[in-house]
Amino acid sequence: MSNNPHSVKNGNGSLRKHTISVLVENKPGVLARVSSLFARRGFNIASLAVSSTEDSEISRMTIVTQGDEGHLEQVIKQLNKLIDVITILDHTEDDLISREVALVKVHATVDNRSEIMQLATVFRGEVVSLSPREETMILEVTGEEDKIEAFLESLSKFKVIEMVRTGKIALVRGKRMT
Repeated sequence: MSNNPHSVKNGNGSLRKHTISVLVENKPGVLARVSSLFARRGFNIASLAVSSTEDSEISRMTIVTQGDEGHLEQVIKQLNKLIDVITILDHTEDDLISREVALVKVHATVDNRSEIMQLATVFRGEVVSLSPREETMILEVTGEEDKIEAFLESLSKFKVIEMVRTGKIALVRGKRMT
């Protein structure tokens, strides 16, 4: 195990999250091969976002996994063995701009609707759908993981009907490629 303080258990006992970008050929089956690699090795994917890049022939996978330095090294070694993988970048120590998006459907009555809207405003979220007849409201919030978690916690006193989140997407600040 490494002596790097970022790769061992932190003060609350949880392991370090690692964010990696994997540039792959944009063709069918690549996502399945990457995800099955993680499953076969017993590695968990905490977050996964995939889309094409500025080059339509290449897709970027932003993967968040959790473990120590040895775990990360194993993940990278295994990914490098896949033929469709072009580049793997470890962003664990990088200065990243990262975001997630969450859509949350809540039970919104006449009595609580304005309070829910105020909460969305505090978190710079938006009401993207309001269905007064069904008493539902869909809220959208974008931000870093901690912001999304705080928003969801603030909604916990209301009845959350459904919720969906994207995985983390990220770019490194400056000229360096992500």
